[in-house]
Amino acid sequence: MIHQQTSSFCKRALFIGGTGVISTAVCRRALACGWQATVLNRGTNSAQLPARARSITADIHDEAALAAALEGERFDVAVDFIAFTEADVQRDLRLFAGRVEQYIFISSASAYQKPLAALPITESTSLTNPYWQYSRDKIACEEVLMARYRADGFPVTIVRPSHTYCIGKPVVALHGVHGSWQPLARILAEKPTIIPGDGTALWTATHADDFAVGFVGLMGNPHALGTAVHITTDETMTWDQIYTVLANALGKPLHAVHIASEFLAVCGKAAGYDFEGALLGDKAANVCFDNTKIRRLVPEFAPKITMAQGLRDTVYWLLEHPEAQTPDPAFDAWCDRVLAARQAACAAFAGGME
Repeated sequence: MIHQQTSSFCKRALFIGGTGVISTAVCRRALACGWQATVLNRGTNSAQLPARARSITADIHDEAALAAALEGERFDVAVDFIAFTEADVQRDLRLFAGRVEQYIFISSASAYQKPLAALPITESTSLTNPYWQYSRDKIACEEVLMARYRADGFPVTIVRPSHTYCIGKPVVALHGVHGSWQPLARILAEKPTIIPGDGTALWTATHADDFAVGFVGLMGNPHALGTAVHITTDETMTWDQIYTVLANALGKPLHAVHIASEFLAVCGKAAGYDFEGALLGDKAANVCFDNTKIRRLVPEFAPKITMAQGLRDTVYWLLEHPEAQTPDPAFDAWCDRVLAARQAACAAFAGGME
Protein backbone atom coordinates (compact mmCIF):
# COMPACT_ATOMS: atom_id res chain seq x y z
CA MET A 1 0.00 0.00 0.00
CA ILE A 2 1.33 3.46 -0.92
CA HIS A 3 0.96 6.07 1.79
CA GLN A 4 0.38 9.52 0.31
CA GLN A 5 1.94 12.50 2.05
CA THR A 6 -0.58 15.32 2.30
CA SER A 7 1.47 17.90 4.19
CA SER A 8 2.59 21.01 2.33
CA PHE A 9 6.01 20.28 3.81
CA CYS A 10 6.47 17.03 1.91
CA LYS A 11 9.98 15.79 1.22
CA ARG A 12 11.90 16.98 -1.82
CA ALA A 13 14.10 14.70 -3.88
CA LEU A 14 16.62 15.54 -6.58
CA PHE A 15 17.28 12.81 -9.13
CA ILE A 16 20.39 13.32 -11.23
CA GLY A 17 19.76 11.37 -14.43
CA GLY A 18 16.21 10.23 -13.97
CA THR A 19 15.32 8.73 -17.36
CA GLY A 20 16.98 5.29 -17.20
CA VAL A 21 15.44 1.90 -16.39
CA ILE A 22 15.96 2.23 -12.64
CA SER A 23 15.62 5.99 -12.26
CA THR A 24 12.35 6.25 -14.19
CA ALA A 25 10.71 3.62 -11.98
CA VAL A 26 12.11 5.24 -8.83
CA CYS A 27 10.88 8.69 -9.85
CA ARG A 28 7.42 7.33 -10.61
CA ARG A 29 7.26 5.51 -7.26
CA ALA A 30 8.54 8.52 -5.32
CA LEU A 31 5.83 10.74 -6.80
CA ALA A 32 3.19 8.15 -5.94
CA CYS A 33 4.46 8.14 -2.35
CA GLY A 34 4.09 11.91 -2.05
CA TRP A 35 7.62 13.10 -2.73
CA GLN A 36 8.27 16.24 -4.74
CA ALA A 37 10.59 14.97 -7.45
CA THR A 38 12.98 17.15 -9.43
CA VAL A 39 14.97 15.55 -12.25
CA LEU A 40 18.23 17.10 -13.36
CA ASN A 41 19.63 16.09 -16.74
CA ARG A 42 20.60 17.55 -20.10
CA GLY A 43 16.98 17.53 -21.24
CA THR A 44 17.51 15.04 -24.05
CA ASN A 45 14.94 12.55 -22.70
CA SER A 46 12.54 14.89 -20.93
CA ALA A 47 9.56 13.27 -22.66
CA GLN A 48 10.17 10.14 -20.57
CA LEU A 49 9.70 11.97 -17.27
CA PRO A 50 6.55 11.33 -15.23
CA ALA A 51 4.04 14.14 -15.71
CA ARG A 52 4.34 15.54 -12.18
CA ALA A 53 8.14 15.56 -12.10
CA ARG A 54 9.85 18.92 -12.17
CA SER A 55 12.83 19.29 -14.50
CA ILE A 56 16.10 21.20 -14.29
CA THR A 57 18.26 21.23 -17.40
CA ALA A 58 22.00 21.18 -16.79
CA ASP A 59 25.06 19.17 -17.70
CA ILE A 60 26.25 17.22 -14.67
CA HIS A 61 29.83 17.42 -16.00
CA ASP A 62 29.81 21.23 -15.98
CA GLU A 63 30.16 21.84 -12.27
CA ALA A 64 29.92 25.62 -12.43
CA ALA A 65 26.74 25.51 -14.51
CA LEU A 66 25.36 22.80 -12.27
CA ALA A 67 26.00 24.82 -9.13
CA ALA A 68 24.28 27.80 -10.74
CA ALA A 69 21.27 25.68 -11.72
CA LEU A 70 20.93 24.45 -8.13
CA GLU A 71 21.41 27.88 -6.53
CA GLY A 72 18.65 28.50 -4.00
CA GLU A 73 17.23 25.00 -4.33
CA ARG A 74 16.59 22.82 -1.27
CA PHE A 75 16.38 19.06 -1.34
CA ASP A 76 16.07 16.52 1.43
CA VAL A 77 17.51 13.71 -0.68
CA ALA A 78 19.88 13.84 -3.65
CA VAL A 79 20.27 10.72 -5.78
CA ASP A 80 22.95 10.47 -8.47
CA PHE A 81 22.07 7.75 -10.98
CA ILE A 82 24.96 8.63 -13.29
CA ALA A 83 27.99 8.83 -10.98
CA PHE A 84 30.53 6.28 -12.22
CA THR A 85 33.97 7.50 -11.15
CA GLU A 86 35.73 8.88 -8.10
CA ALA A 87 35.78 12.30 -9.76
CA ASP A 88 31.98 12.16 -10.07
CA VAL A 89 31.43 11.57 -6.36
CA GLN A 90 34.06 14.13 -5.38
CA ARG A 91 32.04 16.67 -7.38
CA ASP A 92 28.85 15.56 -5.62
CA LEU A 93 30.54 15.93 -2.24
CA ARG A 94 31.36 19.53 -3.11
CA LEU A 95 27.82 20.19 -4.28
CA PHE A 96 25.81 18.44 -1.56
CA ALA A 97 27.86 18.26 1.66
CA GLY A 98 25.90 20.19 4.27
CA ARG A 99 23.02 20.79 1.85
CA VAL A 100 21.03 17.54 1.92
CA GLU A 101 19.87 15.16 4.62
CA GLN A 102 20.75 12.13 2.49
CA TYR A 103 22.83 11.43 -0.59
CA ILE A 104 22.20 8.11 -2.34
CA PHE A 105 24.91 6.64 -4.54
CA ILE A 106 24.01 3.98 -7.11
CA SER A 107 26.75 1.38 -6.99
CA SER A 108 26.50 -2.10 -8.53
CA ALA A 109 26.17 -5.69 -7.37
CA SER A 110 28.90 -6.45 -9.93
CA ALA A 111 31.28 -4.94 -7.37
CA TYR A 112 30.97 -8.08 -5.27
CA GLN A 113 33.85 -10.54 -5.24
CA LYS A 114 34.60 -12.32 -8.54
CA PRO A 115 34.85 -15.26 -8.41
CA LEU A 116 32.65 -15.58 -5.36
CA ALA A 117 33.91 -17.50 -2.36
CA ALA A 118 30.42 -18.36 -1.11
CA LEU A 119 26.71 -17.88 -1.68
CA PRO A 120 24.40 -16.23 -0.87
CA ILE A 121 25.76 -12.74 -1.43
CA THR A 122 25.30 -10.39 1.53
CA GLU A 123 26.30 -6.77 1.93
CA SER A 124 29.40 -7.96 3.81
CA THR A 125 30.65 -9.99 0.83
CA SER A 126 34.03 -8.63 -0.25
CA LEU A 127 34.17 -6.02 -3.01
CA THR A 128 36.70 -6.95 -5.69
CA ASN A 129 36.34 -7.43 -9.42
CA PRO A 130 39.53 -8.04 -11.45
CA TYR A 131 37.60 -8.34 -14.71
CA TRP A 132 35.65 -5.08 -14.99
CA GLN A 133 36.89 -1.50 -14.65
CA TYR A 134 33.30 -0.28 -14.29
CA SER A 135 32.95 -2.32 -11.09
CA ARG A 136 36.33 -1.22 -9.74
CA ASP A 137 35.34 2.40 -10.30
CA LYS A 138 32.12 1.83 -8.35
CA ILE A 139 34.14 0.29 -5.50
CA ALA A 140 36.42 3.34 -5.48
CA CYS A 141 33.38 5.61 -5.29
CA GLU A 142 32.02 3.68 -2.33
CA GLU A 143 35.33 3.96 -0.51
CA VAL A 144 35.47 7.75 -0.98
CA LEU A 145 31.91 8.22 0.24
CA MET A 146 32.24 5.95 3.26
CA ALA A 147 35.49 7.68 4.23
CA ARG A 148 33.61 11.00 4.28
CA TYR A 149 30.81 9.44 6.31
CA ARG A 150 33.33 8.22 8.91
CA ALA A 151 35.26 11.50 8.89
CA ASP A 152 32.46 14.05 9.15
CA GLY A 153 29.11 12.27 8.90
CA PHE A 154 28.34 12.89 5.24
CA PRO A 155 24.86 11.29 5.02
CA VAL A 156 25.49 8.68 2.35
CA THR A 157 23.45 5.60 1.50
CA ILE A 158 24.90 3.15 -1.01
CA VAL A 159 22.54 1.07 -3.14
CA ARG A 160 23.83 -1.90 -5.15
CA PRO A 161 21.39 -2.98 -7.87
CA SER A 162 21.91 -6.22 -9.74
CA HIS A 163 20.41 -6.76 -13.21
CA THR A 164 17.29 -4.57 -13.21
CA TYR A 165 14.96 -4.50 -16.20
CA CYS A 166 11.66 -3.04 -17.31
CA ILE A 167 9.09 -3.54 -20.03
CA GLY A 168 10.71 -3.73 -23.45
CA LYS A 169 14.14 -4.48 -21.96
CA PRO A 170 14.54 -8.28 -22.16
CA VAL A 171 17.13 -9.99 -20.02
CA VAL A 172 19.89 -11.52 -22.17
CA ALA A 173 23.48 -12.52 -21.45
CA LEU A 174 24.97 -10.97 -24.58
CA HIS A 175 23.98 -8.10 -26.83
CA GLY A 176 25.57 -5.42 -28.96
CA VAL A 177 25.52 -1.64 -28.75
CA HIS A 178 21.93 -1.35 -29.97
CA GLY A 179 20.24 -3.21 -27.16
CA SER A 180 18.60 -6.55 -26.59
CA TRP A 181 16.36 -6.93 -29.62
CA GLN A 182 18.89 -8.65 -31.90
CA PRO A 183 19.27 -11.76 -29.68
CA LEU A 184 15.48 -12.12 -29.85
CA ALA A 185 15.54 -11.57 -33.60
CA ARG A 186 17.97 -14.47 -33.90
CA ILE A 187 15.55 -16.70 -32.02
CA LEU A 188 12.69 -15.54 -34.25
CA ALA A 189 14.79 -16.41 -37.31
CA GLU A 190 15.56 -19.80 -35.71
CA LYS A 191 19.27 -19.05 -35.80
CA PRO A 192 21.64 -20.48 -33.16
CA THR A 193 21.68 -18.57 -29.88
CA ILE A 194 24.95 -18.20 -28.00
CA ILE A 195 24.66 -18.91 -24.28
CA PRO A 196 27.80 -18.31 -22.19
CA GLY A 197 29.36 -21.23 -20.34
CA ASP A 198 27.26 -24.36 -20.05
CA GLY A 199 24.05 -22.43 -19.44
CA THR A 200 23.73 -23.49 -15.80
CA ALA A 201 25.04 -20.34 -14.08
CA LEU A 202 22.36 -18.84 -11.83
CA TRP A 203 21.27 -15.30 -12.56
CA THR A 204 18.97 -12.82 -10.86
CA ALA A 205 16.92 -10.18 -12.66
CA THR A 206 14.74 -7.73 -10.74
CA HIS A 207 11.86 -5.80 -12.25
CA ALA A 208 12.35 -2.05 -11.94
CA ASP A 209 8.92 -1.56 -10.33
CA ASP A 210 9.82 -4.00 -7.56
CA PHE A 211 13.25 -2.41 -7.15
CA ALA A 212 11.65 1.02 -6.80
CA VAL A 213 9.64 -0.07 -3.75
CA GLY A 214 12.82 -0.88 -1.88
CA PHE A 215 14.67 2.18 -3.11
CA VAL A 216 12.01 4.76 -2.24
CA GLY A 217 11.69 3.11 1.17
CA LEU A 218 15.35 4.02 1.77
CA MET A 219 14.78 7.68 0.89
CA GLY A 220 14.55 9.73 4.06
CA ASN A 221 15.15 6.61 6.14
CA PRO A 222 17.59 7.47 8.97
CA HIS A 223 18.51 3.81 9.44
CA ALA A 224 19.89 3.74 5.88
CA LEU A 225 22.59 6.35 6.50
CA GLY A 226 26.21 5.22 6.47
CA THR A 227 25.44 1.82 5.05
CA ALA A 228 25.25 -0.17 1.80
CA VAL A 229 22.34 -2.32 0.73
CA HIS A 230 21.51 -4.32 -2.36
CA ILE A 231 17.97 -4.54 -3.75
CA THR A 232 17.15 -7.66 -5.77
CA THR A 233 14.59 -10.39 -6.02
CA ASP A 234 15.35 -13.64 -4.16
CA GLU A 235 14.62 -15.64 -7.31
CA THR A 236 17.28 -17.15 -9.56
CA MET A 237 17.14 -18.83 -12.96
CA THR A 238 19.83 -20.46 -15.08
CA TRP A 239 20.69 -18.85 -18.41
CA ASP A 240 19.27 -21.90 -20.16
CA GLN A 241 15.99 -21.34 -18.32
CA ILE A 242 15.99 -17.62 -19.15
CA TYR A 243 16.51 -18.19 -22.87
CA THR A 244 13.93 -20.99 -22.92
CA VAL A 245 11.33 -18.61 -21.45
CA LEU A 246 12.23 -15.98 -24.07
CA ALA A 247 11.99 -18.49 -26.92
CA ASN A 248 8.65 -19.82 -25.69
CA ALA A 249 7.28 -16.27 -25.49
CA LEU A 250 8.43 -15.74 -29.08
CA GLY A 251 6.78 -19.00 -30.12
CA LYS A 252 10.03 -20.39 -31.51
CA PRO A 253 12.37 -23.26 -30.65
CA LEU A 254 15.61 -22.41 -28.90
CA HIS A 255 18.75 -23.50 -30.74
CA ALA A 256 21.20 -23.03 -27.90
CA VAL A 257 24.95 -23.21 -28.43
CA HIS A 258 27.08 -23.07 -25.29
CA ILE A 259 30.43 -21.30 -25.61
CA ALA A 260 33.00 -20.63 -22.89
CA SER A 261 32.83 -17.11 -21.49
CA GLU A 262 36.62 -16.70 -21.78
CA PHE A 263 36.42 -17.44 -25.51
CA LEU A 264 33.53 -15.01 -25.95
CA ALA A 265 35.54 -12.32 -24.14
CA VAL A 266 38.47 -12.76 -26.55
CA CYS A 267 36.19 -12.74 -29.59
CA GLY A 268 34.30 -9.74 -28.26
CA LYS A 269 37.45 -7.71 -27.69
CA ALA A 270 38.42 -8.14 -31.35
CA ALA A 271 35.07 -6.55 -32.29
CA GLY A 272 35.14 -3.79 -29.67
CA TYR A 273 32.81 -5.48 -27.15
CA ASP A 274 33.76 -5.63 -23.46
CA PHE A 275 32.43 -9.08 -22.74
CA GLU A 276 35.23 -9.77 -20.26
CA GLY A 277 33.61 -7.32 -17.87
CA ALA A 278 30.01 -8.13 -18.72
CA LEU A 279 30.55 -11.90 -18.52
CA LEU A 280 33.55 -12.83 -16.37
CA GLY A 281 32.95 -9.79 -14.18
CA ASP A 282 29.21 -10.25 -13.93
CA LYS A 283 26.81 -12.53 -15.79
CA ALA A 284 28.96 -15.67 -15.96
CA ALA A 285 29.11 -15.86 -12.17
CA ASN A 286 26.53 -17.66 -10.06
CA VAL A 287 24.56 -15.17 -8.01
CA CYS A 288 22.03 -15.51 -5.23
CA PHE A 289 21.35 -12.55 -2.95
CA ASP A 290 20.35 -12.43 0.69
CA ASN A 291 17.86 -9.55 0.94
CA THR A 292 17.44 -9.61 4.70
CA LYS A 293 18.87 -6.10 5.06
CA ILE A 294 16.57 -4.33 2.61
CA ARG A 295 13.57 -6.11 4.11
CA ARG A 296 14.57 -4.97 7.57
CA LEU A 297 15.01 -1.37 6.38
CA VAL A 298 11.92 -1.37 4.14
CA PRO A 299 9.26 -3.83 5.33
CA GLU A 300 7.14 -3.06 2.25
CA PHE A 301 9.78 -4.55 -0.05
CA ALA A 302 8.40 -7.82 -1.42
CA PRO A 303 8.97 -8.41 -5.17
CA LYS A 304 5.73 -9.34 -6.90
CA ILE A 305 6.84 -9.89 -10.50
CA THR A 306 8.37 -13.32 -11.06
CA MET A 307 11.32 -13.57 -13.40
CA ALA A 308 9.43 -15.79 -15.84
CA GLN A 309 6.43 -13.46 -16.05
CA GLY A 310 8.63 -10.39 -16.31
CA LEU A 311 10.67 -11.97 -19.11
CA ARG A 312 7.53 -12.88 -21.03
CA ASP A 313 6.11 -9.38 -20.61
CA THR A 314 9.25 -7.78 -22.09
CA VAL A 315 8.92 -10.00 -25.18
CA TYR A 316 5.18 -9.42 -25.62
CA TRP A 317 5.68 -5.66 -25.38
CA LEU A 318 8.44 -5.67 -28.01
CA LEU A 319 6.37 -7.80 -30.38
CA GLU A 320 3.56 -5.25 -30.08
CA HIS A 321 5.93 -2.29 -30.63
CA PRO A 322 7.94 -2.82 -33.82
CA GLU A 323 9.29 0.74 -33.53
CA ALA A 324 11.29 -0.46 -30.50
CA GLN A 325 12.80 -3.42 -32.36
CA THR A 326 16.23 -1.93 -33.05
CA PRO A 327 18.26 -4.20 -35.34
CA ASP A 328 21.95 -4.72 -34.74
CA PRO A 329 23.46 -6.29 -37.87
CA ALA A 330 27.01 -5.91 -36.52
CA PHE A 331 26.21 -8.00 -33.45
CA ASP A 332 24.32 -10.52 -35.55
CA ALA A 333 27.33 -10.92 -37.86
CA TRP A 334 29.63 -11.24 -34.84
CA CYS A 335 27.51 -14.08 -33.48
CA ASP A 336 27.73 -15.87 -36.83
CA ARG A 337 31.51 -15.47 -36.91
CA VAL A 338 31.91 -16.82 -33.39
CA LEU A 339 29.68 -19.79 -34.15
CA ALA A 340 31.63 -20.49 -37.34
CA ALA A 341 34.91 -20.36 -35.42
CA ARG A 342 33.57 -22.81 -32.86
CA GLN A 343 32.34 -25.16 -35.58
CA ALA A 344 35.68 -25.00 -37.38
CA ALA A 345 37.57 -25.74 -34.16
CA CYS A 346 35.34 -28.70 -33.41
CA ALA A 347 35.73 -30.03 -36.94
CA ALA A 348 39.53 -29.63 -36.84
CA PHE A 349 39.75 -31.42 -33.54
CA ALA A 350 37.48 -34.24 -34.72
CA GLY A 351 39.57 -34.62 -37.86
CA GLY A 352 42.77 -34.78 -35.83
CA MET A 353 41.42 -37.62 -33.74
CA GLU A 354 40.79 -39.88 -36.74
